[in-house]
Amino acid sequence: MNKWQPHLLGLVAPVMTLASLMIGSWWMGLTIVTVLVVYPLIELVAGKSAQTNPLQEGRAHNVILHLHGLLVPILVLALLWRVSLDGLNGFVWLGIISTGLSTGGSGIVAAHELGHRRLRSTSWWLARLDLFSVLYLHFTVEHNHTHHRHWARPVDPTSSPWGRNLYFHVLRTVPLQIRGAWKARPKDTGRSLALEATFLVCLGAYSPVLVLAFIAQAAVAIFLVEYVNYLQHHGLQRGPDERPNATHAWESRHRWSRWTLLELPLHPSHHLKASTPYHRLDAHDEAPQLPFGYYGMFWAALIPPLFTNIMQKSAQRGSSAES
Repeated sequence: MNKWQPHLLGLVAPVMTLASLMIGSWWMGLTIVTVLVVYPLIELVAGKSAQTNPLQEGRAHNVILHLHGLLVPILVLALLWRVSLDGLNGFVWLGIISTGLSTGGSGIVAAHELGHRRLRSTSWWLARLDLFSVLYLHFTVEHNHTHHRHWARPVDPTSSPWGRNLYFHVLRTVPLQIRGAWKARPKDTGRSLALEATFLVCLGAYSPVLVLAFIAQAAVAIFLVEYVNYLQHHGLQRGPDERPNATHAWESRHRWSRWTLLELPLHPSHHLKASTPYHRLDAHDEAPQLPFGYYGMFWAALIPPLFTNIMQKSAQRGSSAES
């Protein structure tokens, strides 16, 4: 098997969502069951691997990445089409959640990766389109200019200390990230917020039902984005003058998360050199290891006492192994 082929698995969820929106009815809930129930089980069976190929050819990897990016606005348009046909019945709400899971999942891997590409390149603009599709245009500015400077520091709104639960983190981090983006690039951020507001007003004037569906899928996607941010540095802190290293970000070597999320779980490697394409990321033995992959950790994060318990035990095991 060529090294790029497992990463095709990440396209299953968004393509499934698109097909279900075309079909309608209860099929629109298929993505929810697949991503939230089936994927965590596959993750357990698939196991872990530290094997990486940081110097491998990236042409096919690049195509897969851009397919993720292209699917995001297509999914949103398909959802709005379905809502215009059926209104907001129970089945359509399943489609809204499924779309949010896919625009959040594909949006995470695409907009995050493409947002690090050359400014105003075609790839960079695709990242902007993906973020616009989930009302998160400020993300690129905040992520590139604030998070990558202060990751794992208390001043970073996307990093979470021990004891902070996911729900409070999401409510806190979203406005703080907007403020951080404004401080870093006020003109760009102001333009982004104005564009999003104008679009919502225009869409709402055309159809209040459509704007509600659009905002709802964006809310699901944003929750996923911030769940990932919450997970990646939870409980790991560095001082104001401490040089960052791989111990300041959680790593996961679970194959299913790595394959379907385009190596997003190899997060320490990304932070050590943000311009590194996903297919050239590497594993770091000194990095703290998540007890489960991103799919399994999602359910744990929804139960704050359970999440804190397993994360602190993982941190203790890591400390014991080092000593």
